[in-house]
Amino acid sequence: MSELTIADIRTRAVIAPLRRPIRTASGAIEASPLLLLDVITEQGITGSAYLFAYTPLMLKPLHALVGQLLPLLRGQAVVPLARQQQLEQQFRLLGLQGLLGMVVSTLDMALWDALGKAANQPVVRLLGGEPRPVRAYDSWGLVDPARDAAALADSVEQGFRGIKIKLGGADLAHDLGTVREVRRIVGEDIALMVDYNQSLQPGEAIRRMHALEPFALEWVEEPVAAEDLQGHARVRAQTRLPVQTGENWWFPRDAERALSVQACDRMMPDLMKIGGITGWLSVMGLARAASMPVSSHLFIEASAHVLAVTPTCDWLEFMDFGSPVLQTPSRIQQGCVIAQGPGLGIVWDEAAVARYVVD
Repeated sequence: MSELTIADIRTRAVIAPLRRPIRTASGAIEASPLLLLDVITEQGITGSAYLFAYTPLMLKPLHALVGQLLPLLRGQAVVPLARQQQLEQQFRLLGLQGLLGMVVSTLDMALWDALGKAANQPVVRLLGGEPRPVRAYDSWGLVDPARDAAALADSVEQGFRGIKIKLGGADLAHDLGTVREVRRIVGEDIALMVDYNQSLQPGEAIRRMHALEPFALEWVEEPVAAEDLQGHARVRAQTRLPVQTGENWWFPRDAERALSVQACDRMMPDLMKIGGITGWLSVMGLARAASMPVSSHLFIEASAHVLAVTPTCDWLEFMDFGSPVLQTPSRIQQGCVIAQGPGLGIVWDEAAVARYVVD
């Protein structure tokens, strides 16, 4: 097939149900506000990806922003790196972060999906790899061990090799009681991660992490504000539990800044913020040079492709925001997820989209 050329970009806003609400120290996510993005090419190939808007309030401005970018991209070749460089140059003074960074990253994923579909290959093969099992953990919000005990045990029965819960909604005594009970429920052989969602100051983070040491946690995620790299470095230097961060880094330079101050033991870039697949490839090179384990944040479908070619691949986060609107959602197979194709394996379930679409 000849080189693909962008003809149009379509977006649709949906609010999809979640298999369980996500409760955090900063609030609850009861449903999943998604912007479905399709890059339509002159050759008849459509590349798709979705954007997680965090709140329905952002769906309309995100839709409008894509419409403003369309004239810049129409008629351009489907070359992900070139298109990202084009938009980076266009918005040099503004910078690629916030809503603009989310859109640019999602466009990148859709362009890669189009290339994969045109070649009738999964994206992981275009990246030089092949579909392979990537171990996954089930990602929870704040939990009540008494109320959620059966569901937590079911996560283990499904084959998940790790469980992540969120903390920070109460005091240290509550954290300790929660972790103690969850560890009892899931057993010693299951990796247990905790996520504070940026809710602590460095001193308090150090105090709580010292107290959590007996529970053999896989990591403690974002104990302090994501942008507080010095705070993360201080926590890391004064505690023994591994510090995980990265989901709020914007594009590869944020990853480089964090690594330069030794802010973390592990990283988990978010494809929607790190620059999509193109941005991920840069960051995984930084991680390889630093021998830094890399996990994913959200976006199961695309993450299964990039993690499969990441030299320091660690864990895939299983939080299936997109599953309700996909024809073939990602599934757990013996505790792992395997990349689907062609492209990213993203094909909309149009009946479900019509059910959940919003103006």
